[in-house]
Amino acid sequence: MADVQAFRALHYDLGVVGSLQSVIAPPYDVIDPQQRAALAARSQHNVVTVDLPEAPLGGDAYEEAARLLDLWKRQGAVVRDDTPALWALQQDYTGPDGRALTRRGFFARVRVEEYGPGKIRPHERTHPGPKEDRLRLTRATKTNMSPIFSLYDDPEQKAWRALQDQIAGTDPWGEATDADGTLNRLWRISDGAAIGRVKMALGDTELLIADGHHRYETARVYAEEIGGEGEHRYVLMCLVALQDPGLTIFPTHRLLNNLSDAEVQQKLGRYLREHFEVTEIDKSELRPPDDPTASTPLTMGYIDSFHQQAYRLVLKDQGEADAALQDQPEPYRHLDTAVLESLIFQGVLGMTEDDVAHLNGLGYSRTDEEALQLVESKEYDCAFFLRGSPVRQVQEIAAAGVNMPPKSTFFYPKVPTGLVFNPLA
Repeated sequence: MADVQAFRALHYDLGVVGSLQSVIAPPYDVIDPQQRAALAARSQHNVVTVDLPEAPLGGDAYEEAARLLDLWKRQGAVVRDDTPALWALQQDYTGPDGRALTRRGFFARVRVEEYGPGKIRPHERTHPGPKEDRLRLTRATKTNMSPIFSLYDDPEQKAWRALQDQIAGTDPWGEATDADGTLNRLWRISDGAAIGRVKMALGDTELLIADGHHRYETARVYAEEIGGEGEHRYVLMCLVALQDPGLTIFPTHRLLNNLSDAEVQQKLGRYLREHFEVTEIDKSELRPPDDPTASTPLTMGYIDSFHQQAYRLVLKDQGEADAALQDQPEPYRHLDTAVLESLIFQGVLGMTEDDVAHLNGLGYSRTDEEALQLVESKEYDCAFFLRGSPVRQVQEIAAAGVNMPPKSTFFYPKVPTGLVFNPLA
């Protein structure tokens, strides 16, 4: 079973920095240069300057991150708790589908283990580049700056009820609203009995990494580099129950370029017409309705930059997907991203796993509006608009020991960076 523990967190002193609002940031991998500059301008202590460091002239970016974090500690802007605690997080948000929801979780440190049944499972393949970046940052700062988002099975919500008893009627330790309008409220819980009840609730469950596979794999490498026992054997996680009513998954749409060759275009067009039911739709309908049962064949929205006509594509025969993915477990053969990758990216266009891993001719978009704009502007040649994967499908595929293609899931909202940190030394 996964080893989940309260921890002596490193965190901002709000009396020094003013508020969480000025110092938090989105996860590093969704920040562009303009956003970084805007975040850094909010406060000299904004976490983006450490989590996504920039090198001074002639310097090293990771050394600069370590220097800044050490400076903040000496200034008292960042302090460490004397006693272990769990940190409860409530996120009030409106999803891309317009629904207002609340997701509830908590921060803890979790012992770094090899992936496997009963402990910690991944659910997606990873790209190589980000792992090296995160490893160099971890070596320099000796701190987990941003959390891994993981899921646990708790049908009766025992873990959250133990925390809720502690926070009911109390003001949060801190709160901040992010750029997407999500209100993040944070409580520190040091009560030993409540922590014990949480650990008991998670005693027999395994953890499923929802977001942060690169950070987890970095933590494994770092733990082995240091060797022996110590705080470096743990990693910061935000844990949310699979049964939490605010847990939602949205799709990440696929975009392709390098399709300017007329022969390739004709080959793709022929395949789509022969193997899919094709229906003209309005552009507002490009994202298909989700299938909570994950039982229907691959269904997508499609548009290209030349004709700019939107279509609904429905795979005529699920048997095609079953045959192409015959070595995979049944839930995986119904996974839209896997079927698209196997039948079209690899089968028709001849893309390799290396092409996918290194984004050769491939792009991603998490919003319908952005994906459409990228095609209409001809930045990409075409886009496939996908459905969200049900939580249970993700869990079943992970339990079968299989990893999904990259960016198969978009858990919304993101967990901000800067709420709490986990020292590794």
